[in-house]
Amino acid sequence: MTSTSATIANPASSTARFDMLVVGGGINGTAIARDAAGRGVSVCLCEADDLAAHASSASTKLIHGGLRYLEQFAFGLVHEALVEREVMLRTAPHLVRPLRFVLPHEPHLRPAWQIRAGLFLYDHLDLGRRTLSGSGRIGLDQHAAGNPLQDHYRTGFVYSDAQVQDARLTVLNALDAEMHGARILTRTRCTHAERSDDGWTADLQRADGRTTRVHAKTLINATGPRATRFLDTVAHVPHQHQLRLIKGSHIVVPKLYPGDHAYTFQLPDRRIVFAIPYEHDWTLIGTTDIEYHGDPFALAIDDDEVTYLCAAINCYFKRSISPADVHWSYSGVRPLVDDRKARASEITRGYQLELDAGPAPLLSVFGGKVTTARHLAEDAMARLRPHLPGIGESWTRDHALPGGERRDLDTCVDELCRAHPWLVPEVATRWIRSYGTRSERILGSARSMADLGPHFGGGLHAAEVDYLCREEWAREVDDIIWRRSKLGLRMTPGNVEQLAGYLAALT
Repeated sequence: MTSTSATIANPASSTARFDMLVVGGGINGTAIARDAAGRGVSVCLCEADDLAAHASSASTKLIHGGLRYLEQFAFGLVHEALVEREVMLRTAPHLVRPLRFVLPHEPHLRPAWQIRAGLFLYDHLDLGRRTLSGSGRIGLDQHAAGNPLQDHYRTGFVYSDAQVQDARLTVLNALDAEMHGARILTRTRCTHAERSDDGWTADLQRADGRTTRVHAKTLINATGPRATRFLDTVAHVPHQHQLRLIKGSHIVVPKLYPGDHAYTFQLPDRRIVFAIPYEHDWTLIGTTDIEYHGDPFALAIDDDEVTYLCAAINCYFKRSISPADVHWSYSGVRPLVDDRKARASEITRGYQLELDAGPAPLLSVFGGKVTTARHLAEDAMARLRPHLPGIGESWTRDHALPGGERRDLDTCVDELCRAHPWLVPEVATRWIRSYGTRSERILGSARSMADLGPHFGGGLHAAEVDYLCREEWAREVDDIIWRRSKLGLRMTPGNVEQLAGYLAALT
């Protein structure tokens, strides 16, 4: 195996050689690139847009087992996700934090015994030592979590899951892949891939129109909602797969209740909607499940979806909301494997890996979820091992993502503030909880807040922008304020215009 990544030359006539080409820079593609690079595989990953530009930044921001999947008897999927939840809490503590959920009881939808049985399974399906608190029953008329709820909700249940910065998780997988020798090419589209006896030759087109040719022994199709289209129009490989695109939308409103717990609401259509504390001052509400047939990368929430989510909240909280309260919304499509289920909410959230072994391996990823991406990558490498002789063993289960080497985040904040007493504590806290031990790379030689450069609003300074452009592939405003952070929630149009001008001057 090649131990270091190849260098891509500019002339189109020069062909760089790799062991693996990964097409797609979402959570699955970056997780596979990371796992492979750490085993000594030379990897090139290309992404037509920004990392996590689509579905991987449009999740409900949870690392969870999927309590509702138990009703579908998807015990294997829930078990796998619960095990991965523990791995993520351990290896990405700066991005993943425990979250306690409150489930008000609706006896006409699900009897108490059914909920207790489901929560018992949820507590024990990981078959290992859990770091999160177990489930229990509470009296909402006596518990603080009952205060925001309408008075007729008297009984509830509590259980644990975790919250994640989904887009940052994707970026850090790519960063770890690069640190292990991978070549990461954003805003670079794979326009053609041709198979031969010794591998794949692919044309990669950059945003400026220049095309580079690469050769790889193995090709990974991790293009998400375009996975079948990639096979049809880029790789020209016959297949029998069909994907169902399921649109999920979320709204963000000003904070609806005190406390740091989330709510799981059961709706009359037997769907689940979450209300989750978000970015300190907001509440995240979602999600919808709608069959989608349009362009998967040209999405916006529909008025009916906003109305649906507001109505879900108004069924439970004393404080009602309307579409006028929505500060921000986002939508994404989940490319789910078509398992012939009639209801969109019942389609499996599991993944399928399709290996076309010869004459050169092509591995296609269908479905999946943020929580299980690391395990998916491990599974992918296990299937590719016969075709990549000499690769290393699995390693990601106990290896922290960049910045996640320490779990004592409060101590890290204190240490950063003591080392730099001029640093605003709110900025230090946000940095540690986004960049972890890499926060010092933002500071550089700064000795005052002024040394961090222009302030663009929301606590975003030029030094952080420079870091994101230099080390995390950020190029445009949305890369910074909606994917690598959510500071767009706090920025004015004037702030955004100032940031756009700064970025334009950098190029």
